[in-house]
Amino acid sequence: MAKTSEMRLVDLMVLKQDISNVLLYLGKSGNFQFQSSLGESGDSAKSDSAEGETFKRLEQARSFLGIDDSGLSLEKANVPDQADFDAAQSLLQSLEDLTGRDSEARENFKRVEEAYDEALSFSNLKQSYGELEHLSFLNLRIGKINPDVLEELKFAVGGRGIIIPLGEDKTKILAASSKKGRFALDTELSRHGFVPMEIPKDFMGIPDDVLDSLKAQKEVAQKALDDLAQERANWIESHKEKLLSLLASFCLGAQLKDVESRLESTQLVYRLTGWVPSKNCMEMMRELDSLTQDRISIRQYKPEETPSVLSGREKVPVKLARGRFVSAFQRMIFSYGSPLYGTIDPTPFVAVFFTILFGIMFGDAGQGLVFLLLGILMAKNVVKLGGWNKFAPIFIGIGSASMVMGLLTGEFFANESILEPFERWATGLFGSPRNQILPMMPQSNPESIKRMFMFFGFSIAVGFVINSTGIIINIVNNFLRKKFGKAIFGKSGLAGALFFWHVALLAVRVAAFGHKPQIYDWIVLCASLFFCAFSEPFIRLVDGERPVIENGLFSLVIEAIVELLETVITYLSNSISFLRVGAFALAHAVLGFIILTMSEMVGGAGGLLVTVLGNAIVVVLEGMIVAIQAIRLQYYEFFSKFFNETGREFEPYKFEYKSGN
Repeated sequence: MAKTSEMRLVDLMVLKQDISNVLLYLGKSGNFQFQSSLGESGDSAKSDSAEGETFKRLEQARSFLGIDDSGLSLEKANVPDQADFDAAQSLLQSLEDLTGRDSEARENFKRVEEAYDEALSFSNLKQSYGELEHLSFLNLRIGKINPDVLEELKFAVGGRGIIIPLGEDKTKILAASSKKGRFALDTELSRHGFVPMEIPKDFMGIPDDVLDSLKAQKEVAQKALDDLAQERANWIESHKEKLLSLLASFCLGAQLKDVESRLESTQLVYRLTGWVPSKNCMEMMRELDSLTQDRISIRQYKPEETPSVLSGREKVPVKLARGRFVSAFQRMIFSYGSPLYGTIDPTPFVAVFFTILFGIMFGDAGQGLVFLLLGILMAKNVVKLGGWNKFAPIFIGIGSASMVMGLLTGEFFANESILEPFERWATGLFGSPRNQILPMMPQSNPESIKRMFMFFGFSIAVGFVINSTGIIINIVNNFLRKKFGKAIFGKSGLAGALFFWHVALLAVRVAAFGHKPQIYDWIVLCASLFFCAFSEPFIRLVDGERPVIENGLFSLVIEAIVELLETVITYLSNSISFLRVGAFALAHAVLGFIILTMSEMVGGAGGLLVTVLGNAIVVVLEGMIVAIQAIRLQYYEFFSKFFNETGREFEPYKFEYKSGN
């Protein structure tokens, strides 16, 4: 069984003149993790570097232009040189004039638009305001108000006055009431946020020629904005690639300067200490020697030679190096926890178990084909789903497993008749031809019920294999870590394994062969449970920890009773939990039967629509549910056997483009 990647601690002494090239190599190789977190940024001259300032200006330009940077990568970027600084300055200067004119045009348009809207508001007021105001029986108010409360104001004023909106936007109103009703009107206006406006006494509304002139000015201002928008679009088309290239270079340069400012250093020498996968050490040493022309000091140490590791103050980072298919499942491991350094890498087992569990619960050749094709298209980048494309091998795996299970059950997009020729040919090779190799749809006849119970038994058998694998991994891990007590005793050690395996063997003997438990069965079960219950003192005894009984005899007995119950209950629940695999497989068959029945009842084009929609719902919703259940079985039944202590994930120093937004 493969273990986690072997690591080395590397200590580098780098001259000041070489530090940028060394950091650039380490960041692009992605195989160096700093031993400890870097300190705070150094002096302001370093932290506010020229590269950083230029990057900020370029990022502001990108944001102003609305250029998408989501796919920008630093993989092929280089550290900016003087030519890049000159190109960036030239680019920003050419954009500065456009930016200024755009800002001026927007301000001008805003002023003209406000003037036109203001004038338009009073275009329907043709009588002299002074004459209206001096009417002995009329009280007038003109001002601004929130259009959202206009109807509420009208309701509140009621028959005590009238409210007349001025202009189409209804932001200005004329309110009128009798002289004796002015107090009530003013009260309601104030309560609704009315802001009075000063109107000249001889004001008689806005002449039509003034309105036409303002409208023409607004159109001219709008055209200026449109012209600038076109000019901006032309600028983007001509300079987009160059801008993105400079962004990548200066982002890289800014990150280099930031890291450099936080390194341990003297006036002439920098020191870098970090973890590197053992298989990359020699190549890294050759590259750094060549890069610095042998002006570098390199020392490497094994983890067992590192004082901080020996004392337990530091955990060695864990890297899981696997092929493309297995590596796609690594995030599932690290989302639960990192394995300890030097222990078994569980990723290959997770890849196999997840794929098998999903296939059993989601057995349909047609629906599996959808996942398979989606995975292939994602792998070829024909379909791009952001960060999900790295999981393309998982889609290919679960699609293939679902298709295999679908061939066994005879289901193709919930239809059991399409694959009948294949099913009859395959079954005919081994006896009488049947329409399905493995019928899943429950029926009332005894044969169907027997078959259903056998399938549930198969589900538990799958669970037995997964649980046993978890126990074996735990035992091997503890032997590798020289934790012999934990490897032998406890519910996840050899004692627990002996109990679990013997109970399973006894159950098979009783169910299949009618054997009765013998005296040796009880001896094995009692002995294994005894070492599970009293595991703590035996572990301390074997591992050399003293005192053997840490908290007294009474406490030991209580703990033993609890441990005994937990061992029995845990293995029982872990086994029964896998019944859900069979249950979901049957539920999938029932859903397929429902979709087929409904499509036949509707018939014609409607039946086809029911089939398409039904299968789409199953693929999306049930696919998600089955995936969650498969993950749950991994987390709670498999990982719980050996993930008693988590390690530290290998997170190498590398460059990533980080948008300023």
